[in-house]
Amino acid sequence: MAIERTLSIIKPDGLKKNLVGAIIAHFEKAGLHPVAMRMMHLSRADAEGFYAVHKERPFFGSLVEFMTSGPCVVMALEGENAIAKNREIMGATDPKKAADGTLRKLYATDVEKNTVHGSDSPENAKIEIAYFFRTTELVKR
Repeated sequence: MAIERTLSIIKPDGLKKNLVGAIIAHFEKAGLHPVAMRMMHLSRADAEGFYAVHKERPFFGSLVEFMTSGPCVVMALEGENAIAKNREIMGATDPKKAADGTLRKLYATDVEKNTVHGSDSPENAKIEIAYFFRTTELVKR
């Protein structure tokens, strides 16, 4: 199996519910380790830039509003098959459809307030990590 990196975001609802430690513990228990992390409050420009791939979708405006509603934690995670493993840990976007024990089943409110974001491909992981972190901020494990 390949060692990969993926981007993970604990969204504003996760911070409001004081879930940062619990969420990171899920990742670490599954063998995904933070190699960069920061807490930040996304500006409108940050959120619009990050989610630009969804600009034409009907939920874009409400997504930007939600992601700018409070602080979030962005992190680069590293581990074997990190992208697929992170997506498995997160669960389906809709918490009603997420498997038991996944982050979204445990903590999400609805499709929009779904607590976490994770990269969906190796290409997007590289783009998303670079959006938030300089290469020099990624530690070697």
